[in-house]
Amino acid sequence: MTPKPTSHEPTDDGSPDSYVGLDAERAEQLARRRGWNVVRSLPPGSIITMEYLEGRINFEVDGGTVTRCWLG
Repeated sequence: MTPKPTSHEPTDDGSPDSYVGLDAERAEQLARRRGWNVVRSLPPGSIITMEYLEGRINFEVDGGTVTRCWLG
């Protein structure tokens, strides 16, 4: 069995929706400043696995702008 990651999700980050509409670079800097250990940016329609990784925030980026954000 895979060991559970020791990372955590920031509790004071508010809603993931607060990143939608931001420039991708700005959103990543903001997420890291707020305590996210892993920031993943993906193009729309990317095929990804569905595993949940505590401490990760995901951005769907289209044209340099975050269009969707979710945790794990």
